[in-house]
Amino acid sequence: MHLPSCVLLKLSGEAFKGPQGPLSPESLRHVAEEIASIRDTRMAIVVGGGNIIRGARSQWLSRVEADALGMLATIINGLALKSCLEEFGREVIVQSAIVSELAEPIAPHKACAAMCDGKIVVFVGGTGNPFVTTDTAAALRAAAIRADIVAKASNVDGVFTSDPAAAEASQLLHELSFDTFIEKRYGVMDLVAVEICRENNLPIVVFNWNKPGALRAIASGEKIGTLIC
Repeated sequence: MHLPSCVLLKLSGEAFKGPQGPLSPESLRHVAEEIASIRDTRMAIVVGGGNIIRGARSQWLSRVEADALGMLATIINGLALKSCLEEFGREVIVQSAIVSELAEPIAPHKACAAMCDGKIVVFVGGTGNPFVTTDTAAALRAAAIRADIVAKASNVDGVFTSDPAAAEASQLLHELSFDTFIEKRYGVMDLVAVEICRENNLPIVVFNWNKPGALRAIASGEKIGTLIC
């Protein structure tokens, strides 16, 4: 993997959960510390909202209403992450697909300028539309800012031949093509997002967020997880 100059990190809302609840100070600090330590690479982040609500899995709301709440949840997560990153001495701007006084509107050129000045950009609000995952939002934002790679944080080491929790014979795939990923319909990342990355020649690395230093390894061009290209 080549040394990237700009990384788009797709971070699930699950990364913010902990014993204290959906927004755990301990988990937030861990997330912020991992991100803040990277200073030689331009960083942008798309956060999910699954720690608060998952639109697709809601049983008591319509999908449109649940997705709206999910997008608002990403704003909560993004603002919490911004606060923690600032405690580590990093400058952060938050851009949102949903109009809010709490964040700036999505503006790729402004985001690029901010990253060139050493700031971290956090994208929230998903795409602003229901029925669309934050994985797809991450692919769109990465293409818009001309990122070199999408780093998809996961709870496992990468893409496996089958569910590693259910099959002992499951094997980690270190590299595979966009076409193979789409054909096999691996569930690690939304297929629409992968298709967008394929169209924009934008590689994806799926990696285990729980391993300390994993994000730094990606920023350093090291081979970890599964590379989809």
